[in-house]
Amino acid sequence: METEVSVKDVLTTSYVGVSESDSVRGAVELMRAERAGSVLVVRGSSAVGIMTEWDVMGVVEAGQDPDTVTVGSVMSSPVLTIEPDRSLTDAAGVMARDAIRNLVVEDDEGIVGVLTQRDVIAAAGSFSGTTTVGNSEPMAMAADTVAQGVETNGGTDYTTQGVCDSCGTFAESLRERNGQLVCNDCRSI
Repeated sequence: METEVSVKDVLTTSYVGVSESDSVRGAVELMRAERAGSVLVVRGSSAVGIMTEWDVMGVVEAGQDPDTVTVGSVMSSPVLTIEPDRSLTDAAGVMARDAIRNLVVEDDEGIVGVLTQRDVIAAAGSFSGTTTVGNSEPMAMAADTVAQGVETNGGTDYTTQGVCDSCGTFAESLRERNGQLVCNDCRSI
């Protein structure tokens, strides 16, 4: 019998932390240096918010100065958290339901790490060639089987929901362009 993958099995234990008073520019510099799509906003040992690249785009769109705008004024708060022993399926459900790409993983002692949408996707891609549907027995999947939920349009384009290979956002509809699955916004670029 296979055991279900837990959050602690796939989470990212290192994260970039900033304070509410840091400038958006300083946080972005850290994000780029660490190749991170978000930063945790911490107060002591507690996560009080998260700033993602989407929050940064809002600063740019509003024409605000990233040197004077503070992380605390643009962060998303409160952060959604999950326990490390919860199943990856539960975590993916929370992420989908709340349309978020990052969950802070906390135990009784504080922050354990961050579970990102990329962690979930990487873990899903590493599963063996079996799957379980409902309470049924595992069934073998052919190597060339197209994932459930993918609809072909008769050509090489696929329509499915998932993470855009170009911008990294979750989209309801992805199409293949130049070997990548991209969202509507990135198809027009």
